[in-house]
Amino acid sequence: MTICLRRTRLQAGTAACALATVMLTAPTVASADTAATEPEAIRFAVPPWPGVTVKSELAATLFDALGYAPKQEELGATIAYQALGENELDAYFAAWLPAQQGMYDTATSGENQLVDLGTNVDGARLGFVVPDYIFEAGYTSGKDLCSEDLREKAGGTIYSIEVGSGTSDLLSDMQDSGTYCLDEWNLSETSASGMFSQAKASIDRDEWIVFYAWTPHWASIEYDIEFLDDPEDAWGPDGGRSDVRSLTTQAFAEQNPNATRLLEQIVFTADQQSQMISGLSFEDRPSDDVAMSWMQDNPDRIKAFLDGVTTRSGDPAWPTVKKKLDLPDA
Repeated sequence: MTICLRRTRLQAGTAACALATVMLTAPTVASADTAATEPEAIRFAVPPWPGVTVKSELAATLFDALGYAPKQEELGATIAYQALGENELDAYFAAWLPAQQGMYDTATSGENQLVDLGTNVDGARLGFVVPDYIFEAGYTSGKDLCSEDLREKAGGTIYSIEVGSGTSDLLSDMQDSGTYCLDEWNLSETSASGMFSQAKASIDRDEWIVFYAWTPHWASIEYDIEFLDDPEDAWGPDGGRSDVRSLTTQAFAEQNPNATRLLEQIVFTADQQSQMISGLSFEDRPSDDVAMSWMQDNPDRIKAFLDGVTTRSGDPAWPTVKKKLDLPDA
């Protein structure tokens, strides 16, 4: 396995942030000797967000079928980065950029820098949203948050998720700088479930509300909402289009090339993950049931995730996983 450093640049707001991104190159097929010597445990850091919950459950199911002993620890993003930096946990599917830009920059630089395995969601986006009836009334841009009429009708409050999520820091910076007149609004920061409950109650009554949202998420399927344009790129490049990146520790990547290859190859579209999130949060099904149903419906994607991967004993991964999980032909 070869690890090299590459510098990339991401645009956060109007300022360019230089990132130290560590890219992993794994062998095409892990040898039996290499796989057999890989440590058994793999510890996932899982923030309490539906998409990450199902994604981590799916990965844990695959690793279990391959002979590993996965463990999932639910904790907030800030603590997750700390635990990864101290090698107390191994893998993280929830590095959402630019919302977590500051934590990410710190974690991927320095002596114990984390390894960036690339994006695990294609088509992610985050930003301010409004119900479609507000959007159709002509409030379509972040700049419209400067409208006194919109602010009064929405009660002067923008709803967001919990402090410590990364988003909280980004919104605080927007308030400090007066971006989109956010300094004239109050922020209500609570759990994601609390925020969406408030959004549902307001939408059911046709009340005006502005809140933070993202896709993939079940809300993009179940609610008639629209993202406000982001002409100042306050939410990141290209109007809030985002990267959701997979991270692991250097120690884990070096000791587990086979497992790391699988982590690197677990990638979903935003629509695929939104459907999974809807199963968990909207249909209220257990995460293991949602993950297994998705694997049953998408054996071709599971086979692609396992390309070049082996069991810990060195056998080809796909035939083993297909048999153990009773998956259909890909």
